[in-house]
Amino acid sequence: MLIKEESPSLAIATFNWEQLQNGSDIRGVALTGVPGEEVNLTPEVANILGKAFVKWLGDTLGKDQADMVIAVGRDSRLSGLDLSRSLSAGISSCGCQVYDFAIASTPAMFMSTIHPDFNCDGAIMLTASHLPFNRNGCKFFTAQGGLGKTDIKAILELAKTNQFETTEQQPEVIDKDFIGVYSAGLVSKVREAVNHPTNYQQPLTGLKIVVDAGNGAGGFYVDQVLKPLGADTNGSQFLEPDGNFPNHVPNPEHPAAMAAISKAVLDNQADFGIIFDTDVDRVAAVNNLGGEINRNRLIALISAIVLQEHPGSTIVTDSITSDGLSQFINQNLGGVHHRFKRGYKNVINEAIALNNQGQESWLAIETSGHAAMKENHFLDDGAYLATKLLGELAKAKLANKQLTDLITELIEPTESQEFRLQISQADFKTYGNQVIAKLSEFANKQNNWQLVPNNYEGVRIACSAEEEDGWLLLRLSLHDPVIPINVESNVAGGVKAIATKLLSFLTEFDDLDLTSLKSFV
Repeated sequence: MLIKEESPSLAIATFNWEQLQNGSDIRGVALTGVPGEEVNLTPEVANILGKAFVKWLGDTLGKDQADMVIAVGRDSRLSGLDLSRSLSAGISSCGCQVYDFAIASTPAMFMSTIHPDFNCDGAIMLTASHLPFNRNGCKFFTAQGGLGKTDIKAILELAKTNQFETTEQQPEVIDKDFIGVYSAGLVSKVREAVNHPTNYQQPLTGLKIVVDAGNGAGGFYVDQVLKPLGADTNGSQFLEPDGNFPNHVPNPEHPAAMAAISKAVLDNQADFGIIFDTDVDRVAAVNNLGGEINRNRLIALISAIVLQEHPGSTIVTDSITSDGLSQFINQNLGGVHHRFKRGYKNVINEAIALNNQGQESWLAIETSGHAAMKENHFLDDGAYLATKLLGELAKAKLANKQLTDLITELIEPTESQEFRLQISQADFKTYGNQVIAKLSEFANKQNNWQLVPNNYEGVRIACSAEEEDGWLLLRLSLHDPVIPINVESNVAGGVKAIATKLLSFLTEFDDLDLTSLKSFV
């Protein structure tokens, strides 16, 4: 029955719900402590978001609210527990059953919607990935995968109306351990992949593997995945959840984070290192020499594995991957490299679309470490990717080889650099697209610059002059008033040569902050 609820606070009555949308996620400021950042993701807001999700989910599935089950999990953020309680209270007030997974990973939340022992109708993960301690957010899932932008918009519209069917008979929130169930699936995956001739149950015996969880939600991987497989995990670090993130930013792309896991591998003479982001949907690795396996190297390594299993498959990546990676996938591995737009959802959706069109694609991966595989429901799952690598690591050991032997032919650039130019125009998207259009015209007039065909984002230019020998990509950020520019070169000084020519073009745009580019050249 429709129960008239208490009047919302004035803050909620005038609240700008649209500000919480961040593409296919919800993101907000949950705690004070950062100057200039006002709290907009409060427990009251979370409570309403829970009700809105119940309404949206019931309408989408055609189910009564009282017949649905929704799982709620969180990462290690300081605001997570309070927000989780309020979110769960909002859901249960609608008569919907809540399973509380406590500290969990984003991929596990999706898996709860398809696991036969749970079959949750929906799931919500409270996380803001690698963002600072004061942020938090929500990722929503159904059995069809993560929600898209239009779904998030619809949920926020429902939250704005704040009119929901609630019940006086609210089911109690039930605590559930799903990470244990999820981890058991990963353990089985490694055992099946290695099929060890003498030690099937513990195929990682004799391998030392260290994990850096960055004080996020990934610490479970040591006790619940690696140890049952026989790995020596001594030297693993920052496994305890701590939303202050006292040791380093939990981000596999951050230099300090990669330096930390590299040091741990070397200090402990480990065979392999794994580092997760806060909510475990991204990962990077380190070899036994402390060498980083992230970005293009990570893409190359998992591509080599996938193309062994599925020859000729298309590998979908984001737009900033290198020319050397394309050559490696297309020529050395016999696959098809398909560059698409930035944004992990864009890359995943493109791979799904290609499969639907009859073009086989078994991997979608961003340079950030988001990787989704067809065999795993196209879920971007850092723990699954790590598990896939470990299977190959164990097989390489059996053959007296190194895992990284798979990417010895990958050609890497001599230099690479990223510049981020702020746009001061209010309508930054229109302005940025004008820059892109004019750069295309400029490139066509240069003797040694050629527009790269089949480019889906911004403008990519091959720079063939002897002193340049590289490429640049200028694009518009997905959400911010920023133009990122990626430049790579195969010769020393090549990035500077490319950047100098580019700067001569960009000086005509008064609303671009060229400081970083000018200081470089």
